[in-house]
Amino acid sequence: MTHRALHARAIARVGLLISMLLLAACADSSAPTARDEPLRIRVSGAFALFPMMTVWAEAYTAQNPNITFDVQAGGAGKGMSDVLSGVADIAMLSRDVRQEELEQGAFLVPVAIDAVVGTVNADNPVLEDLLAQGITPEIASKIWISGEITTWGEVVGTADATLINVYTRSDASGAAEVWSQFLGGTSQEDLQGIAVNADPGLAQAVIQDANGIGYNNIAFAYSLATDAQTDGLRVIPIDLDGDGRISPAEDFYTSRLAINAAVGAQIYPYPPARLLYVVTKGTPSPVLADFFHWILTDGQPLVNEAGFVGLNEQMIQAGLDVLP
Repeated sequence: MTHRALHARAIARVGLLISMLLLAACADSSAPTARDEPLRIRVSGAFALFPMMTVWAEAYTAQNPNITFDVQAGGAGKGMSDVLSGVADIAMLSRDVRQEELEQGAFLVPVAIDAVVGTVNADNPVLEDLLAQGITPEIASKIWISGEITTWGEVVGTADATLINVYTRSDASGAAEVWSQFLGGTSQEDLQGIAVNADPGLAQAVIQDANGIGYNNIAFAYSLATDAQTDGLRVIPIDLDGDGRISPAEDFYTSRLAINAAVGAQIYPYPPARLLYVVTKGTPSPVLADFFHWILTDGQPLVNEAGFVGLNEQMIQAGLDVLP
């Protein structure tokens, strides 16, 4: 699929998701309602949003001492299950909402933007060629989905017969779903590979395997402290125009700041870039609505500081419009 086609699909998806937000706004809520009593808000879900949510939670509690948070990362699927069953008050979601989740009362608010990147070990046997040529969705699909490509030489067009060790996520993961969509699949189940639990686990598996290939959210592929790529990992550049080389315009992977700028400018494709959401079952209670309003206003400057991509004005307004 061409970069132009991926971009067009991404714009259509954003329009659909905004429509879903408006439809969800009429549901009822079972979340906490007290504004002035001590309250602990339970948050569960996507590893992608977990680092950002912990920053928001700490800052919000500093301003509202009666409110504290219990934030747990367990994957987007677990977060949705937890919030719809009442185990959590807020789910962190890093993929498209599903129709059956909307029918159960899922209410979404967009809060930030993130992306998934392909990763290899820093000692990969064809690293120099891989960084120079990049990878296309078609090649990646033959690694993760069809299994047609099995050696590193086949990836970069050399005789290197070193076998590729393919890794994927074992937990219900938004990162896996958008990575699959980028490769032409429809769901996480389309991806083959050695199944590893959680974003940190997948990163560690590739760090420990010179022949490994995986994918991670930006927050786990780059260091927040240095903005450089995580020690032991190298991010695989995407050959956006399919010409077999990474041009200067396609080379924005050196730092977290550089790739986030590309994601924000929609140069990096959507998917595997995506909107991140907070989700409640039914319309948010006044307490949760206040928190979401704060995220979309005073909390947005913290997004870039925490290494994520902030929402544009249209997305912020779409979120504010659905809040009670």
